[in-house]
Amino acid sequence: MASPFDIEEIYPDDGGRPLRLPRRQVGNSPQGVTVTLLADYTLRTRAALPSAAIVALLAESGVSAAGARTAISRLARRGVLEGSRQGRRSSYRLSRAAAANLSAGGNWILAATGTAVPWDGCWTLVAFSLPQDRAAQRRALRGQLRWLGYAPLYDGLWISPHELTPPARAQLAQLSPGAVTVFRGRHTELDALGHRAPVDAWDIAGIARHYQAFLRRWRRLLPRVTSGRVVGAAAVRTRTEVMDTFRRFPLLDPQLPAELLPAGWPRRSARELFAAIYDGLAEPAERHVRAVVARFADGVQPTIRAHTTADMLAGVAGDEGGADDPPPVCGP
Repeated sequence: MASPFDIEEIYPDDGGRPLRLPRRQVGNSPQGVTVTLLADYTLRTRAALPSAAIVALLAESGVSAAGARTAISRLARRGVLEGSRQGRRSSYRLSRAAAANLSAGGNWILAATGTAVPWDGCWTLVAFSLPQDRAAQRRALRGQLRWLGYAPLYDGLWISPHELTPPARAQLAQLSPGAVTVFRGRHTELDALGHRAPVDAWDIAGIARHYQAFLRRWRRLLPRVTSGRVVGAAAVRTRTEVMDTFRRFPLLDPQLPAELLPAGWPRRSARELFAAIYDGLAEPAERHVRAVVARFADGVQPTIRAHTTADMLAGVAGDEGGADDPPPVCGP
């Protein structure tokens, strides 16, 4: 099974808008950390932060000043950030498209790791055939199927225990017109040895190992979080790391029905631990981000609010900007 950390996109496409969120890499890329920071503290307000403050916050996560400025510039070119300038000071905030995309993604992360819905015993099968000269289209289709929770039973046959929703149906039709067939039915057991069951499309033991690794890593830190001993830059850095780690699980574990999973499946424990760390550090992390931004803000300080799991479930994304916003710029 491919590592979940190799999957390029964590969040869904944004309805065809000219927006490209950074690719998710092994470890934390400067662009990924930048997006996480802004989402964690400005998603509800779309507040614009001074570029110098963003650079300073990224430095606390080990990103060099040059790497931070390059990340900001590239995110602006991709449509993830939009810039403004007052005098010699430039500021950046999440674009409307990025805020909507990240809000939907945050909701998806928690919804997909919640309690599994009852299963009717049927499977949805997506069969497709694309020639070699349409490799890019094939990659896009596979990526969309992966995001929807499907797995390859065979090369051109992907399956899921869940029904195909109307939005998902529209996305697949747009990606591969005339090349995909979708049907739903029950699995028939064969007496022959070596037959492949649908659930074999997923590496259940491998998924469990990733969950256990997450639980081992973050349980050690939980007592320090609950006792208020993680503060300042460490609080911000820890929230970023736990988010970047946990948000990969919906792609790894597509909320398979309980009937298909072993007893004691660790999904709920991992979700509860994530919420305890992420929400437990919200207040000290917010205080630190405010303090760093205050060092670079001239006049009124931007509205900074730590995003919580409750906000993620609510799908909150706001905009405090208006007609008096400064003119946009393209570079840091």
